[in-house]
Amino acid sequence: MPKRTRPRRGSLQFWPRKRAKKIVPRTSHWPKRDAKLLGFAGWKAGMTHVQYIDQNNKSPTYGRSISKAVTVLDAPSLFVAAIRFYSSSVIGEKWAKMPKGMKLKIKTGKDNVPEKYSDIRLLVATQPSKSAMRTTKSDVFEIGLGGSKEEKLKYAESVLGKEITAKDAFKPGEYIDVSGVTKGYGFMGPVKRFGIRIQTRKDQQMHRHTGSIGGWKPRKVDWRVPLPGQYGFFTRTEFTKKIVLIEDDAAKITPKGGFVGYGLPKSSFILIEGSVPGPRKRLIRIRKAIRSTKTIPADVKHISLQSKQRK
Repeated sequence: MPKRTRPRRGSLQFWPRKRAKKIVPRTSHWPKRDAKLLGFAGWKAGMTHVQYIDQNNKSPTYGRSISKAVTVLDAPSLFVAAIRFYSSSVIGEKWAKMPKGMKLKIKTGKDNVPEKYSDIRLLVATQPSKSAMRTTKSDVFEIGLGGSKEEKLKYAESVLGKEITAKDAFKPGEYIDVSGVTKGYGFMGPVKRFGIRIQTRKDQQMHRHTGSIGGWKPRKVDWRVPLPGQYGFFTRTEFTKKIVLIEDDAAKITPKGGFVGYGLPKSSFILIEGSVPGPRKRLIRIRKAIRSTKTIPADVKHISLQSKQRK
């Protein structure tokens, strides 16, 4: 007897499949750590290769020089614009004086520091003038803090109106979670959108469609049936990615002529092992790994720039 069952075509893990509300990815959960800063952000510049010594003693390549593909994030310092106080929702904010020439994509609020609160987070603004981005307005988003309420408030007040760097939050070898908004494709058919099978040449009229959309009664198409619609521009998070290197001199990683489709990073950069969601020039948010607390340093020996040079 032939097998009459198969796994369904198209994952239902992410539903509904629709566009993200904002181009800046959201981060709803922050790990409980003793670290002061739990996150950071940078623009995706491109990818390259690095060679470093594997220092994971549980790996079969322990002690050897391995080559890995890495993503380059252009990560200049962030400006701490405000302190946000939470109870069950936002109950107050304390804003800093904005630097001259900084334009925010949101309106600054009035200072309202409550007496009782349950959590504190930082409201930070990107500084595109210190990167290769051509935009003039700063994106504003939250960064979680670790420690007790007293420690959070003390640290938040010490950095309010100042700049924070990637080295304040992370160190090489640390594991992180990466969030980004993927590339948008617009209106797509079910083959691209759900990965269903293309019909054979003997099927009548159509080939790239769902073979059966359900019974005649009731006269309703179930939501699980793969149908055409909007695809891409989704908020996605990848867990437990390794930071290979954090450096202040972007010239070490920038190929001659800059990264294709991005340009010349001006300040610090972050190398993340593997790929991250989103196209070039997309703002990528990183946070301390929610599933892992380990740190395995990477001794970077060589950075390959040949594959990303302009011709």
